[in-house]
Amino acid sequence: MADSWWRALLAILVWPGLLAGAVSGWFLLWLSRKVTARLQGRQGPPFYQPFFDFWKLVGKNTLIPRGANPVVFYALPILSVVSVVFALALLPVPGGTMISFQGDLVLLIYLLEMPALMDILAGYVTHSVYAEVGSAREALLSLAYNLPFISALVALALKAGSFQLGTIAAMAISPVHFLAALALFLAILARLRVNPFSIPNAEEEIVAGIHVEYNGLPLALFELTHGMEAAALVGLLAGLFSGSIASPGPELAAFWLIALVVVLLICLVAAGTARLKVQHAFRFYWTWGFLAAALVLIGALIF
Repeated sequence: MADSWWRALLAILVWPGLLAGAVSGWFLLWLSRKVTARLQGRQGPPFYQPFFDFWKLVGKNTLIPRGANPVVFYALPILSVVSVVFALALLPVPGGTMISFQGDLVLLIYLLEMPALMDILAGYVTHSVYAEVGSAREALLSLAYNLPFISALVALALKAGSFQLGTIAAMAISPVHFLAALALFLAILARLRVNPFSIPNAEEEIVAGIHVEYNGLPLALFELTHGMEAAALVGLLAGLFSGSIASPGPELAAFWLIALVVVLLICLVAAGTARLKVQHAFRFYWTWGFLAAALVLIGALIF
């Protein structure tokens, strides 16, 4: 019993939870900014910039907008961080002390939905018209990008015959994996709000999007959530493809290689596209996203 508690604490606080998630998230954010800058002919920031940005925000005074509920104002970013930390702890990553139980995939989906829900609520709690527009866009977009995201995970569960993440990650690579990877990649673009789906935080249109009225520690926590969410989504995709490798060394190498390839592809898409309008993005996911979802579900039943 004590051993299982220690394993759970290590998974939540160290790997792949809070510590590893924060460091990996900052690294992925830096890599994304650096690659995008290079593609645009710019220098880009140093590797420690996301870490410094976080601590700079932590050190600032927090101003609560007039009319906002202080408890809710602080609670939303805290719940957002906590949900991502627990989602990270569930990931089937190499060397992780996995918190595994039957149906943990369902819990993972719920936990990964929490940051978007907290963002939507954050836009309305501040009573800013710009934040409310960003929240409305995020709510509408989430109805679309969750179609391929959830369908891909359900298809993999059907293929494995289990909703346990460890079982899903350990099954042999099949055509369903590649169809699921395509569907997950389409969803990740919108979940991370990168071009062409950076609609909820369009600075040129709505100042700074959902978090326009957030500052100080609460904004730092939202920024930390974004980095850890990137780590969780990329780690989920990498873990599902590297988990079938039996040897720990090659499995870890494959995990990081897949993660880097995914980040580079995201950067290429973000740097090479312009932002869509919300109706165009919604239509994209309910056509191409629906097609990807249908293909991966049919593939799970056939192969």
